[in-house]
Amino acid sequence: MPQIIFLPHEEICPDGAVIEADTGVTICDAALANGIEIEHACEKSCACTTCHVVIREGFANLEESTELEDDLLDKAWGLEPDSRLSCQAKVGSEDMVIEIPKYTINMVSENH
Repeated sequence: MPQIIFLPHEEICPDGAVIEADTGVTICDAALANGIEIEHACEKSCACTTCHVVIREGFANLEESTELEDDLLDKAWGLEPDSRLSCQAKVGSEDMVIEIPKYTINMVSENH
């Protein structure tokens, strides 16, 4: 079972975390099941960018992103080449290191 290492995030997991996840589950679902409260304003339907994460290690182990995910990622705060929406990226067979960006853009809570 692959491990996901979450780097420390000031609010969500200040000490970081190491969790085990089943292959094929989304990064968001794995995090939520282990008490890491990644924001997911669209209820994981690939309609926002609040669950944006950066894959620091293990990016090549993920399936390619869809065109819809890529279009949404273009709007994410702090976009990097190894960014993914955690509600869409499924855990592969290798370990990963994940960084949750400091900020997120939530159109609903920001009254846009």
